[in-house]
Amino acid sequence: MKPGDDSWRLTVDRDLCVGSGLCAATAPDAFRLDDARRSRPVEEVILPSDAVLEAAEGCPVEAITIRGSAGEAVFPPGE
Repeated sequence: MKPGDDSWRLTVDRDLCVGSGLCAATAPDAFRLDDARRSRPVEEVILPSDAVLEAAEGCPVEAITIRGSAGEAVFPPGE
């Protein structure tokens, strides 16, 4: 998927990620844990999703960042 007006860009700070797996359990279509038990997005650019936002909000170390198509912060807000 290419960035568009209705897309989100996902990133995971792998230095912060503690591998809790909460993101992968909450939004399994969007996040996977790799062999090092660190999260990574399945796709960098996705359509907005309540499950992805819930996963980001629930991350115990706030390792997930969501930006809108224009680069605006979706989560964490105001970043």
